[in-house]
Amino acid sequence: MPAPTSSNANEPAAIAPVSASAAPPRTVAVIDIGTSSVRMAIAEVAADGIVRTLETLSQGVRLGKDAFVRSELSRATIEECVRVLKAYRRKLEEYNITRPDQVRVVATTAVREAINRLVFLDRVYLATGLTVDPIEEAEVHRITFRSVQPLLMAEPTLREARTVIVEVGGGNTELLVVDKGNVAFSHSYRLGALRLRQTLETLRAPQDILREMMQTEIERTLDAIADQAPAGSHVELVALGGDIRFAARQFDAGWAPQTLATLQVDDLARLTDSVLEMSEDAIVRKFHLPFPDAETLGPALLSYLHVARLLNVDRLRVSSANLRDGLLREMGEGGAWTEDFRGQILRSAVELGRKYHFDEEHGVHVSRLAQQLFQALRSEHGLDARYELLLTLGAVLHEIGLYVSNTSMHKHSMYLIMNSDLFGLGTQEMALVGLVARYHRRAAPKSTHQGFNTLDRDRRVAVLKMAAMLRLALALDTTRSQRVQELRCVRQGNRLIITVPNVDDLSVEQLALKQAGGMFEDVFGMKVLLRTAERPELRGTSSQL
Repeated sequence: MPAPTSSNANEPAAIAPVSASAAPPRTVAVIDIGTSSVRMAIAEVAADGIVRTLETLSQGVRLGKDAFVRSELSRATIEECVRVLKAYRRKLEEYNITRPDQVRVVATTAVREAINRLVFLDRVYLATGLTVDPIEEAEVHRITFRSVQPLLMAEPTLREARTVIVEVGGGNTELLVVDKGNVAFSHSYRLGALRLRQTLETLRAPQDILREMMQTEIERTLDAIADQAPAGSHVELVALGGDIRFAARQFDAGWAPQTLATLQVDDLARLTDSVLEMSEDAIVRKFHLPFPDAETLGPALLSYLHVARLLNVDRLRVSSANLRDGLLREMGEGGAWTEDFRGQILRSAVELGRKYHFDEEHGVHVSRLAQQLFQALRSEHGLDARYELLLTLGAVLHEIGLYVSNTSMHKHSMYLIMNSDLFGLGTQEMALVGLVARYHRRAAPKSTHQGFNTLDRDRRVAVLKMAAMLRLALALDTTRSQRVQELRCVRQGNRLIITVPNVDDLSVEQLALKQAGGMFEDVFGMKVLLRTAERPELRGTSSQL
């Protein structure tokens, strides 16, 4: 087995260098198990979260060859991957990376689609002690955005533009649309360079026919991307991925990876024509590429070229940012969802609500009330900040089911949410948001309810707590006037006293709370009382939450 290709920190990195800090930096690593290679990046994280890459390694392992043709990983391929990961484990030990919190291992399309992925995950764990996380497309989009975001913000042209970010991987083509710094759209297309090559090779078509077939399949799958460039709009295209980086270096040998390269579409077209006329062996000889890279180069470049022409741009900006950069950035921030990221998801939820013509003022206001309740009751519910976001999303979208029908609206809301995409959220998280919206009214969760009955205990309890808080928030805006802006929560024995300032008459909200508070009492063991001002007798005898 060839030794992993390694590069060290003397090469410019796409991540900002570490700044001086009193606390010593911690050393971390990320491993990306892709469709044609296993890559690792080792880095230092300073106390302020800034990351400096120390070393990168790459070893070809053709998982996609198995997954995209046979739908399962062969025993030989699994063992080859295990050998690479064992070598990486030894390298980690050289850097004293021994704890699980110091390393994150992810797998993308090939492992995720393999029908024997559990066999693969278990074999890797038993052989190396490494836990592999097969991440979903939504998480890929989130991490990709995190990796390229610093470069977008550093370029005034991109910061103020509608920027389409595309990466043609081995299995899928990932698309992100960022409008003036905010994610407007994300999607994963089931077309990748290796998947395309493998599919067409089974047909044994001549080389001249092969390009035509590739072009047809690319057009069929990717033509919807043109919708992201409305007539008359100015669009910038940023391309990620090893194949397009190779293309950029053919025309800019001195490109510094911490910057964006510029590649003219006409130059890309000429290079694509040249590559597609060559065999894989000829590509290896001429460009000194590993054979797995030579296999995907032609289909990938043809895909990038098609996207550029769809968007009617005359140049591409090429970024060296990759999935490992985004993973390292998240590790530098402790794995938390930042305020910026939370804002991106909330904007995505509002856009989804608008698609179904929801009452935006009501939905957004209820989400703010729910957030206030979540924060005030933190010591009672014990949920972390991620559940706060899921609660606010369920609050924003709780009524979108009205688009289908007023009858069983809450169930329609759940269905629409679970079958929609929100930037950065995976299937499990979308399911929790859908269940919170489903239980904003009518029956409380039951063990017979579809979706709820498949959750583990911790998630079932979390849904109960979030739905109970959402019902209180809805009662506080039962008039849909948004007149309840602030609230204060105080616990007195088995009662929760909610005080609302600057509202004289809360009789309508009090009645609504009597009807909606039953679930809250069942979950938290507290009756809910609503008052316009705190009574003197409560002072000194109550505990503020």
